[in-house]
Amino acid sequence: MRFSEEVCLRLGNYVYRLIDPRNGETFYVGKGRNNRVFDHAEGLPDISEDDSQTLGSKLDHIRAIRNAGLQVLHVIHRHEIPDEAVFEVEAALIDAFPGLTNVQGGHASSDRGPMNHLELIDKYSLPQFPLDPPHSLILINVNKLEDRFDKRAIYNLVRYCWRISKPRAEKADYVLAVVRGVVVGVFKPLKWMNATSENFPEIPYADGSEAHRIGFVGVEAPSDVWDFYAGARGKQIVQRELRHVQYPIRYWNC
Repeated sequence: MRFSEEVCLRLGNYVYRLIDPRNGETFYVGKGRNNRVFDHAEGLPDISEDDSQTLGSKLDHIRAIRNAGLQVLHVIHRHEIPDEAVFEVEAALIDAFPGLTNVQGGHASSDRGPMNHLELIDKYSLPQFPLDPPHSLILINVNKLEDRFDKRAIYNLVRYCWRISKPRAEKADYVLAVVRGVVVGVFKPLKWMNATSENFPEIPYADGSEAHRIGFVGVEAPSDVWDFYAGARGKQIVQRELRHVQYPIRYWNC
């Protein structure tokens, strides 16, 4: 299945969904032009090396559909989208469908993605994060956090595991946990290690499959440092360079 040249010209920018015919569930959301929507199922995606993990998960799903004797269903969700709006449309759709094979969240999802009314009130009424932090910091986005006030849960999420340079990570004085643009936890890393079961025996899902990533063992920051960066309920990040737009890691002075 391919669009004709005439149809491609009329479609312009579009956002699409790939659907599993076995259960009717959307398993991938993307943006594109021309015949991009069909490239995945044909095994012809034009991707960079950084996107290889996305490709593996997505193609595994497509392979399972084909092995069942079925074909992927394609839906063009919105077309003729202006260049400046296509990222926002794609991001909103990614946020709307849980369990996608997309590795990365939608554009600016971690900063402007789905929030309930209490989270929005907190985010825009909380004190601001310091404008010129005096420490070397790594800010890590941990959107899967269920309880923003459970310090142990925050620590376990933020410490394991990330695709970052170990020498660079070791320069950081503190690691900050960020949820939807709000700093909710501050920890002092004592040792950075590869993400293996030997290094992290207390992490049940540390099976060695992410040994190319690293995590840390650490402690809560001193109370004065915690108050400075996170306060009692969190502090909102206002610096553009520290906001998490697509990738989960941000650095300050390291």
